[in-house]
Amino acid sequence: MTADIYHSDFQLGPDLSGKRIVVAMSGGVDSSVVAALAARTGAETIGVTLQLYDHGSAVKRAGACCAGQDIRDARAVADKLGIAHYVFDHESRFRESVIEHFADEYMAGRTPIPCVRCNMGVKFTDLFRLARELGADCLATGHYVRRVEGEAGSELHRAADPARDQSYFLFATTQDQLDYLRFPLGGMPKPHVRAIAQEMGLIVAMKPDSQDICFVPDGDYASVVRKIRPDAEIGGDIVHLDGRVLGQHKGLIHYTVGQRKGLEVGGQPVPLYVIRLDPATQRVIVGPRAALAVQAARIIDSNWLTSIGNRPVMAKVRSMSRPVAAQLDGEWLRFDVPEYGVAPGQAAVLYDGDRVLGGGWIEETVAVELALAS
Repeated sequence: MTADIYHSDFQLGPDLSGKRIVVAMSGGVDSSVVAALAARTGAETIGVTLQLYDHGSAVKRAGACCAGQDIRDARAVADKLGIAHYVFDHESRFRESVIEHFADEYMAGRTPIPCVRCNMGVKFTDLFRLARELGADCLATGHYVRRVEGEAGSELHRAADPARDQSYFLFATTQDQLDYLRFPLGGMPKPHVRAIAQEMGLIVAMKPDSQDICFVPDGDYASVVRKIRPDAEIGGDIVHLDGRVLGQHKGLIHYTVGQRKGLEVGGQPVPLYVIRLDPATQRVIVGPRAALAVQAARIIDSNWLTSIGNRPVMAKVRSMSRPVAAQLDGEWLRFDVPEYGVAPGQAAVLYDGDRVLGGGWIEETVAVELALAS
């Protein structure tokens, strides 16, 4: 293997001797390789892992992060690299700021994105404080995004590998945080990262990537919400857009906007989807796919990494969707072509090419049919 495979720019200048890099280590292959790359630069490298939830059943589930086995893996990698490694217990803060918020959003009929909330709070805010207390020159993570030095300062860009890009989950990164953060994997494809891990003999080289939400065993969101909010399962009517009651449900927490499976209202002439959830009446409103078409969304609690104004943008409203053309008009994001699967609680992230302009949280949407009616 050539030396080039190890090259990664931590953007700290040509000589990193005397520099100190803190690496957020989750126990996965990505953050482990970042730690390895940092150690090879000659900078003093310190690994930090946050314990975010109790070990329980999640420890045994492949693809979880920040639990027992992952902490042990992070420590083993740090020992292999000969770097210091610290574990900090942030379970209580994670529960309050991420898990309880997740449960409350589901109960309110919204579609939460806990990974963004975690990055906004526990991961970046707390890791920043720890890194600065340790006297680090930067905090490096294994996220697949790029930090680019622009004319007006540091910019956040999509990863070079579109299939790995995680910029959607980092839209709330502030300018001060971005100035301090480093993302050395942003220009690499995943096989390249695994090759480094194998070449260096890291035990996590072939470890599976994280899947789903770290604190949700087996992807069963409803069970997590029930555990935190025992009153979550209040039943109600499944109602067609035309007002017909088609059946009953066992709680809004079992449904999200755009869902088709699990409605149990068979015998309909066309497939039905969840169009919206009404927590005030505990109703699940269903209708044909065409009713999911959204013309505009109002976004709140925005974070902008550049002056945005009212301008044409490319927007992502789901992590796995492609950016679509839209126009920002104050708080309203108006889509050039109707967009599907847009739900309150999700994030809308705006781009100019590969550059992340920022984004906000979707508070409400305007359906195409309602816009036409008005």
